[in-house]
Amino acid sequence: MHIGIDVGGTNTDAVLLEGRSVLAECKRTTTADVTTGIVEAVGGLRQAFDPAAIKAVMIGTTHFVNAVVEGRGLTRTAAVRLGLPATTALPPFVDWPQRLLQVVGGHGYLCHGGHEYDGRAISPLDEDELRRVAVDIAAKGVRSVAVSSVFSLVNGDLERQAAEILTAEVPDLVISFSHEIGRLGLLERENATIINAALRELAGQIADGLVASLTAQGIHAPLFLSQNDGTLMELEYARCYPVATFSSGPTNSMRGGAFLSGLHECAVIDVGGTTTDIGMLHNGFPREASSEVAISGVRTNFRMPDVLSLGLGGGSVVNQTNGIEVGPDSVGFRLSQQALVFGGDTLTVTDVAVAAGLADIGDPDRVRHLDRALVGSVLGHVRDQISSHVDRMRACPAPLPVVLVGGGSVLVPDEIEGVSELIRPAHHAFANAIGAAIAQVGGEVDRVFAMEPARRDEVLDAARQEAVDKAVAAGAKADTVRIVEVEEIPLAYLPGNASRVRARAVGDLVLP
Repeated sequence: MHIGIDVGGTNTDAVLLEGRSVLAECKRTTTADVTTGIVEAVGGLRQAFDPAAIKAVMIGTTHFVNAVVEGRGLTRTAAVRLGLPATTALPPFVDWPQRLLQVVGGHGYLCHGGHEYDGRAISPLDEDELRRVAVDIAAKGVRSVAVSSVFSLVNGDLERQAAEILTAEVPDLVISFSHEIGRLGLLERENATIINAALRELAGQIADGLVASLTAQGIHAPLFLSQNDGTLMELEYARCYPVATFSSGPTNSMRGGAFLSGLHECAVIDVGGTTTDIGMLHNGFPREASSEVAISGVRTNFRMPDVLSLGLGGGSVVNQTNGIEVGPDSVGFRLSQQALVFGGDTLTVTDVAVAAGLADIGDPDRVRHLDRALVGSVLGHVRDQISSHVDRMRACPAPLPVVLVGGGSVLVPDEIEGVSELIRPAHHAFANAIGAAIAQVGGEVDRVFAMEPARRDEVLDAARQEAVDKAVAAGAKADTVRIVEVEEIPLAYLPGNASRVRARAVGDLVLP
C-alpha cells in the first residue's frame, strides 16, 4: 500500500492505493501552514490502513512556490556568475522585482570563467578573485550561494571548482549549481538557481516537518515529493532542489487523469477550488513549456509543464457590481466558512452549482433565492471560459478528447466546442492525489552537442542511455525504464552543427 497526497489552494486530498486500486480517499480543507492540512487528510484515511503496511508516501505540495509568491521564508542569497570578461551588460538580479530583491538580498558577483558552446574556456578561474568574493559573502551574513557559468550545461566543472574555493573559505555555505537546475539561457538559468538557493533552508525545515507529521501517525515509510515533470524525487533530493516541486499540482492532476481514463494523448481539465488548469498529455506525461516561465515576476527556464491556468474554481467569487464577473478573486480554503451554502455571506461558483443542481454540498435552501437568470449566466461564463482556453492549448484543429478531473469539474458542461469526447472518470475528484501516488521516477538529459553527421545516431543513443542511467540512479527499477521523449533542436546561430538534445526516461519506483 502507498499514500498519495496533493495540496491545493482550497483542498488537500489524500488517497490510499494498493497496486492500481483506490482503497480510500479523503478531502480536507487546506490550512494556512499547509502541514496541518496534510496531517488531517492522512488522518481521514487512518481507519483504512495499518501504518506498518504503508510502503511509501508521495506528496505534491505548494509549500515552496507559495514561499516565493509570498516572499516569506527565503534565505538571503548571493549569485556568483562565472563569465568575465563577457556578460557584464546584464548582471545577476537585473530583472528581479524589487519586492523579491529586498527579501533575497540581491548580492551579485561577476567573476572570470565560463565556456563557449563547444567547451572552450572563455577565461580561467581566478582563485584569488573567488576568495575575495567568499570573504565579502561571509561579511554580509549570506548562507546560500547560487553559482552559474556561461554554457555550464556543456561543462559544469568550473561551477564545481568555484564552489570548492568558496566553501574552503566559508565552510558552512550551501551551494546550488545552475547546470543541475536550469536549461539554455544564462539569465533564466541563473534566476532559477537563485530561487532554488533561496529555498534551500526552508526545504530542510519543511522536509523535517513532513517526516515528523507522518511519524506522529505511526507511518515510517519513505517519503517522496512530486516533481513538475510528473515524476518523483526522494526527500533528500528535495532538500537540494526544492524548485523541482513547482507546478507539481497540475502535473499530478494530469498524470492522475491519464491513469484514471486510460488515455495518453488528450487534454486534461482540472477544476479546483481556486483555479482551473488545462494541460495536454503526450505519451501519458504533461507537455512541457517550450519557453521561459515567470515565477512571481522572475523569468526562469527550468522544466515546467505547459499549463494554462485561469482564476476559475469552486471558490471563485461572483461579483454583480458591474454586470456579472466570475473570479479571479476566490475565497480559497475559506470556502467552508464564506460560501452561502455553508452559512457565509459570499456568493461563489459553488453556490451557483448547488442552486443549479450540479452539486450536493452544504445547505441548498440557502441558495434557493438565487435568480435563475443569474445562475444561467454564471454557468455560461464558465463554459465559454473553459472552451476558449482549451482551444488555445490544442496543437491541431481536430477535435480532441478531454478528461475532467478535480472537485470542481461538476461545473463543466457536458458539451464543449471542439471536444470529441468528455470523460469524467471514477475518483476524478481525487485525480491529483492519485497522480502523486502512481508517479514514476525519471531521468533527464538536456545539453548541447556538436552533431557531426557521421556520429548523430551515436550521440542520440548516448543521450538516451544517460537518461536511463539517471532514472535508475534516482530509484527506478532498471527493467521498467523506458524513453518517453527525445528532442533534437539544431542551433543555427552556433557554428559546428551544434544541436540541443533532450532525452527523458521514466521507470517504476523501487519500493521496499
